Amino acid sequence: MLRLAKENPSWGYRRIHGELIGLGYRVAASTVWSILTKAGVDPAPRRTGPTWTQFLTAQAKGILACDFLHVDTIGLTRVHVLFLMEIATRRVHILGVTTHPNGEWVAQQARNLMLDLGERAGKFRFLIRDRDTKYTTMFDEVFTSEGIEVLRSPPQAPRANAYAERWVRTVRRECLDRMLVYHPRHLLAVLAEFVAHYNEHRPHQSPHQRPPNATDTGPAVADLASAQVRRRKILNGLISEYSQAA
Repeated sequence: MLRLAKENPSWGYRRIHGELIGLGYRVAASTVWSILTKAGVDPAPRRTGPTWTQFLTAQAKGILACDFLHVDTIGLTRVHVLFLMEIATRRVHILGVTTHPNGEWVAQQARNLMLDLGERAGKFRFLIRDRDTKYTTMFDEVFTSEGIEVLRSPPQAPRANAYAERWVRTVRRECLDRMLVYHPRHLLAVLAEFVAHYNEHRPHQSPHQRPPNATDTGPAVADLASAQVRRRKILNGLISEYSQAA
C-alpha cells in the first residue's frame, strides 16, 4: 500500500484500494485508509497536484491572458490600454486604447480580436483575466462562444496573471517611462511600433532567446566573421534593433 501511495502521489485511498483488489488482495477500504494514516500519508484524493505555475506551463499553448495598463498624458489625461498575450509564444496584441473604458467598449475589442485571430482562435482553451468590472458578461461570451473558458484570477492576486503583469513592467521600463505621451492616438502609434519590435525582434528567455513571431532557428549567415551588424532605430532611437548581413 505504501509503495503504491509513494509511486502514485495523486492516488487517494479509494484508488489504492481498487488497485489492490485488482491484484487479488482482499482488503477493506477502511484498512487501506487506516494503514496510510498511521504511516503519515494523507489519504486525501489530491495529496499533491499541479501548482498554478505547473498548470500554466503544461497548458501554455492554449492559454491567453489579458489585462489593462494605464498611461497619463502630458495633459494629465489617463488613457487605458487593453492588451492580450498568447502565453506560449509571448506574442502581444494591443486591442485598443481609450480614455473611457466600459463594458461595451471592452467587448467590442474582444470581437475585433476574434476576427483578427480567425481560425487560430480554435487553438486556445483558456483566457486568464482579473475581476475588473469592465470585463462584462458580453466580454466573456465572445470567448466562450469560441470554446475558450474564461478563468478569473483570485482577488488581489496579480501573480495569478503573472505573464500579463510582467509585460506591463516590460513596456513601461523599455518604452513608456522614457517618453512623453501627448494623446491617445500618439500612445496607440507608440505601442504599435513597440509591439512590432517586441513580437518580431526582441529576444525572450523562455523561447530560447527567440522573438514571439520567429519562424526559423537563427540568422542564416554563412560567415559570422565577415558579417556586418546593422543597427535600426525604433521609436526615434529609444530602442535599437540589430541584424546581421553578409
